[in-house]
Amino acid sequence: MTGRDGNVKTEPVPERVNELSRIAVDAALQVHRELGAGLLESVYEVCLYEELQSRGLKVERQAKVPIHYRGKQLDADLRLDLLVEDDLIIELKSVEAILPIHEAQLLTYLKLTGRRLGLLINFNVPLIKQGIRRLVL
Repeated sequence: MTGRDGNVKTEPVPERVNELSRIAVDAALQVHRELGAGLLESVYEVCLYEELQSRGLKVERQAKVPIHYRGKQLDADLRLDLLVEDDLIIELKSVEAILPIHEAQLLTYLKLTGRRLGLLINFNVPLIKQGIRRLVL
């Protein structure tokens, strides 16, 4: 398997993390089904947070991302939208289209946190499956 950075990945994503991803996609589908498109990202964040918690998952909103620079940990107040079971990063958008910068943002969060799998979910689409990107580092 080759990652987005072009490096060959020797270890697949653990099945437990893949299962978290499947649950998160199903939860996003439920939120989108109930709310539709066109709301603020913050609304989708709080609803997806609630939906994931109702499924028995540990979820952290606005989780801090550590910045290590030249051997020091700095507080840059960088935060990711949702961290599920301390393994899966979910970055939410409510935009006309997912842009390369959005993917780069999630890939950077994966790199900085040492996580392997992230979901980029854009709720501003007619069908939620059109708005989900699965990124592996």
